[in-house]
Amino acid sequence: MKSSSGLNGLEQNVNIELTILMPCLNEAETLAICIRKAKAFLVQTGIAGEVLIADNGSTDGSRAIAEAEGARVIPVATKGYGAALRGGISSASGTFVIMGDADDSYDFSSLMPFVERLRSGADIVMGNRFQGGIAPGAMPFLHRYLGNPVLSWIGRLFFKIKVGDFHCGLRGFNREKIRDLELRTTGMEFASEMLVRASLEGYEIAEVPTTLKKDGRSRPPHLRTWRDGWRHLTFLLMYSPKWLFIYPGLFLLVFGLVAAFALLPGTLRIDDVSFDVHTFIVACFSVLIGIQALSFAALAHRFADKNKLIPISGRHSRLLDWLTLERVLIGGGILFVLGAGGTGWCVAQWASVSFGPLVYASLLRVLLLSVTSMAIGLQLAFTAFLSAIIEIPTR
Repeated sequence: MKSSSGLNGLEQNVNIELTILMPCLNEAETLAICIRKAKAFLVQTGIAGEVLIADNGSTDGSRAIAEAEGARVIPVATKGYGAALRGGISSASGTFVIMGDADDSYDFSSLMPFVERLRSGADIVMGNRFQGGIAPGAMPFLHRYLGNPVLSWIGRLFFKIKVGDFHCGLRGFNREKIRDLELRTTGMEFASEMLVRASLEGYEIAEVPTTLKKDGRSRPPHLRTWRDGWRHLTFLLMYSPKWLFIYPGLFLLVFGLVAAFALLPGTLRIDDVSFDVHTFIVACFSVLIGIQALSFAALAHRFADKNKLIPISGRHSRLLDWLTLERVLIGGGILFVLGAGGTGWCVAQWASVSFGPLVYASLLRVLLLSVTSMAIGLQLAFTAFLSAIIEIPTR
């Protein structure tokens, strides 16, 4: 495509293949060296490109430094790592974009492996610091041996993303493909959102080794270990209703049903251990929570489908279409009526002894099962109406 912005903001009628994008917030100590390395890479390889700085409100002169070094600078008012990158991607002129932090921890003079994989058709090319090498002191202990490995493992488990370094900040991508994803997060979880959304859309994701050295800043990094790690984890869970709701819900439901029906006739003894009405109570609660989790899964899928957050499989789409307001209300009504009938039977048994003392062994089991059935019936009805509310604008 034709670029209208070149170095120093001058008009340039050249085809821009690559934008080297750096988010920036008070990076005066290291910004110049990063820009020089990036420009040198473009000159040495003969790639038609630009260096773009997405400034997120620097107050240390970073913007003036970038302009003096010949980079194109765009201001991004919305605060946050993700917000800066979104603004940069939106303004990028290159067919491909390689993004990296402006703290001199990544080597912008060694980007050719990224370019080659992008040229060969990959939609996203991730750097892998564990394969390329991590210099002493470059990555905190908790990040290297706990946070990054665990979150990367969760990403591979939840979304089948075959990369070993889920949060590497040096990555390249096809600009239009990433724009099509309409990424929304503004914080550090932007890195996870890009990979997750790309994987769900079936994008080709490749990986190349890259090195990480200790950054050149004298101040602490913007990254906050526990806060940002928690935001990454919750993001992964929210984009995977299966692992957040469906699998736990199915486990609780099956466990509760098996335990409840095993204990319904009376006390169950296994070796020297006896399971009685107290375990029956736990089983009933397990069923109730399991149904609630599965209801949340249905709501989450419907909301995600409506707002185009994640693609929904044909099977899930057909199931959601079948679960109409009326059908769920009928199912919930049947469960409520059955539970009410069981509760009525218990009241009748109590009345038969003039509301005096009862033998609770069997009666309490029926009462617990009946009340649980009524609660599930009401819960399904509320879920059905909430689901219908989500669909109001398009019905």
